Amino acid sequence: MTADRTPAPDVSIVVPIYNEVDNLPELVRRIGAAMHGQPFSFELLAVDDGSTDGSRARLRELAAATPWLRPVFLARNYGQSSALQAGFDRVRGRYVVTLDADLQNEPDDIPLLLNRLETDPDVDMVSGWRKDRQDAELSRKLPSRIANRLISSATGVHLHDYGCALKAYRRPIIDRIRLYGELHRFIPSLAKDAGARITEVPVRHHARTAGVSKYGIDRTFRVILDLILIVFFMRYRQRPLHAFGGLGLWLMTPGGLILMWLLLVKLTGHDIGGRPLLLVGVMLVLMGVQLIVAGLIGEMLTRVYYESGGTPQFHSQEYVAEEFEPNRPPAQQPPAPAATEIIV
Repeated sequence: MTADRTPAPDVSIVVPIYNEVDNLPELVRRIGAAMHGQPFSFELLAVDDGSTDGSRARLRELAAATPWLRPVFLARNYGQSSALQAGFDRVRGRYVVTLDADLQNEPDDIPLLLNRLETDPDVDMVSGWRKDRQDAELSRKLPSRIANRLISSATGVHLHDYGCALKAYRRPIIDRIRLYGELHRFIPSLAKDAGARITEVPVRHHARTAGVSKYGIDRTFRVILDLILIVFFMRYRQRPLHAFGGLGLWLMTPGGLILMWLLLVKLTGHDIGGRPLLLVGVMLVLMGVQLIVAGLIGEMLTRVYYESGGTPQFHSQEYVAEEFEPNRPPAQQPPAPAATEIIV
């Protein structure tokens, strides 16, 4: 990655691209039309995720005539999360916007999200809500509604539409998160874990007019597995013993009670060697011990990770009070803060 000597823009727009050659000219045109009427300078990071339909050549042609377009070419198809992270690694703006390249998101809605960040200092991330979604009911909208409710309930980040790619962030939030695997679906949860304050605004949505959808019903099962990972990270990343050890104790307790009861039966002169309950009790105790040991190993790995300079244990921001101006009339003096505010 070469250093860019041009002045840093206000907004970096990141668009992952995979086999969208027919949509690219219109996408670039509409993003330019939406942003040129705004007071923000901007750049478009178009990340080609190993396209095989000529998208790379089309991006090179567009970049030659568009100074604010910065193509990024991945060596092969790594997936949407990796493509987004490749863009996040290269952003320079104080605001970061993401959207899909299929033109189902409306580029004219980008200023709406940016205006919310610009005018509301209590918001760090604005997520789009496809309130009037133009997709098939059974194959797309129904699974999406179920997934949204499941994710909201499990993570505590309540949004109507986790799947909407049109989102806007303050740059520090993007700098705090890393995407792996297929975690792009859970960016709001990752942002919340990084300290973001999130809001949601309705945005427009269009039916696809060119290209082929990359999503299918099979992703539902992958979402469930990724959700387990996200919940574990959000709740137990810094205390794995509470997760593994808690489950281990739940298994050991009935196992221990079973073995104690069988011991009393043995002491009264009855044979317990052929009872299936004996095997159940032993297995429960052994599984519980293994889980507790796994939790202890996780605790040691966590300490090594954080103490060796890994991801910070927390993110903080200090509130700096405005200086007192002695010549200003008392009625205009800013109120003194009761204490320094730390947002963690």
